[in-house]
Amino acid sequence: MALILPAVLILVLFQILPIVIGANASFRDWNLTDPKKTWVGLSHYLSVITDAGFLKIVLPNTILFMAVTVTTSLAMGLALALLLNKRFRGRQFAQTIYLLPLMVAPVVAAIMLRWMFNDQFGIVNVVLEQFGFESVPWLAQRWTAFGVILIADIWLWTPWFMVLLLAGLQSLPKEPFEAAAIDGTSAWRVFRYLTIPMLSPIIIVAVVIRTIDAFRTFDIVWTITGGGPARSTELFSLYAYTEAFVNLDFGRGSAAAILGGVIILVLGLVMYRGLGRMLEVSK
Repeated sequence: MALILPAVLILVLFQILPIVIGANASFRDWNLTDPKKTWVGLSHYLSVITDAGFLKIVLPNTILFMAVTVTTSLAMGLALALLLNKRFRGRQFAQTIYLLPLMVAPVVAAIMLRWMFNDQFGIVNVVLEQFGFESVPWLAQRWTAFGVILIADIWLWTPWFMVLLLAGLQSLPKEPFEAAAIDGTSAWRVFRYLTIPMLSPIIIVAVVIRTIDAFRTFDIVWTITGGGPARSTELFSLYAYTEAFVNLDFGRGSAAAILGGVIILVLGLVMYRGLGRMLEVSK
């Protein structure tokens, strides 16, 4: 007990206590400019779930962001893992190059992308103009700005999938693949019926962890667009932050954050249940 006490204290002070304070604030009229802290019950929750901006912009953006970035990062990470699982000259150097995004802080990567896609002097528009195309106001339009956010997130997280899947590939038994080679099985059938089923536990765990993490993405979006233009690229985490620290309505922002926690919890339970079923099938 004495050994784990410091860890327990840190957990209570920096995890449990803030959650309790936030949950308490979500039921009160807690405006940071005039903190009356009057009990209002579920009114903040009802206000959030009936907010047109939340329903028509924030939730669709968040779901689309999770689906696109997780799927694309997984596909690209798997392709790189399959490539690096083969022996060729310069493989170690290639692995180092592919791992570089993991060494870059998300905010630094977001600043880099923001400058690259700047509509006045960004390198992307310079290249387009060299080929005779007109410059594009990337960050002034909803879907082009959203695309830049996706590019930044996919660039950062593809190496993470690559490392996990490469480790999984190198841990697979060689006998089934040797037997398939003797039988003259095509590369596609080996991939479809051997590699993917044997690698599925690792894929599912990686997808679950990344999906939950993608739901709470904040730094990239805040740095590149700040949720703009006109809050059109706003995700769930930015919505809660804006309500609490821009609009100074701590009660409503806390309610949004608690709702996000519930959504993540339900999503995690559903995905882990699916994980358990697929693992049983693979056995």
